Amino acid sequence: MVCVRGAVDPCGMSDTPVKQQNTVAFYGQSVASFAVALAATSIGIYNLRTDAWVRAFLSIAMLYLVTSAFTLAKVIRDRQEAGQLVSRVDQARLEKLLAEHDPFEKL
Repeated sequence: MVCVRGAVDPCGMSDTPVKQQNTVAFYGQSVASFAVALAATSIGIYNLRTDAWVRAFLSIAMLYLVTSAFTLAKVIRDRQEAGQLVSRVDQARLEKLLAEHDPFEKL
């Protein structure tokens, strides 16, 4: 059995990667939610009735929280994408072995 690159073939493999797309509405909701949360927290810190250094500390803490949340999301996404790639390579190897195996061949 011969495997052909570029299309779905007898081996069951293809060159087309599986892409997961988010809808425009989901993207818009995520951006709007982030903007509202950031604005509300910033306004809350600005309107605190306390010394300026306390507001400055809370502002820096909020910025640190935002940057660490973005970093965490990126690390989780990268780990998930790497796991998908390894899984696809393992699946392709298994399919190749199964395609080349002849159960009626004498040992």
